[in-house]
Amino acid sequence: MIETLTNRTSVPKLIAPAPSSEQLEQMIQSAGRAADHGRLRPWRFIVIEGPGLDAFGELMVAAQRELQPVDDELAAKLVKKPHRAPMIVAVVCSPKEHPKVPEVEQLISAGASAQLLVSSAFALGLGAMWRSGNLMFTETMAKGLGLADHESLVGFVYLGTPAARAPRPQPLDSRDFVSYYRG
Repeated sequence: MIETLTNRTSVPKLIAPAPSSEQLEQMIQSAGRAADHGRLRPWRFIVIEGPGLDAFGELMVAAQRELQPVDDELAAKLVKKPHRAPMIVAVVCSPKEHPKVPEVEQLISAGASAQLLVSSAFALGLGAMWRSGNLMFTETMAKGLGLADHESLVGFVYLGTPAARAPRPQPLDSRDFVSYYRG
């Protein structure tokens, strides 16, 4: 198990097949085990696949238009982006009112659910890539995906079969990011 976690790596190029419905259910169950103060489950998932990928490409173009003018070349590029994988799962933070659990903590929990989605895909032998970007934060994207006013996107997890063998990640030097408090 620990080897799976320490060897996980992002896979930018993904091909069919997409995760099966059974695999997707396993990944969702795993994501549901994210650290979650108050057991609020402040997340939800939107699965985008098949014809939905085309519609999502058009939504990306519309979201980009909210930010800047879009010429034909950029529009053609954006329409293709969802097809970098056969399935995308949009991870949504859906915070709940709670007197002891602030919204920022719920956002972190939703991010943890996204990470578990990515990690469980790797554990199942699938490829995953967590993507974000400025289009995520547009009103057009939020409305297009049906987000409520209090919700926000955490990211888009692209899922599929790795197109090529991913390189093994290099070991990390923990001295670069660990310190010890000694009072």
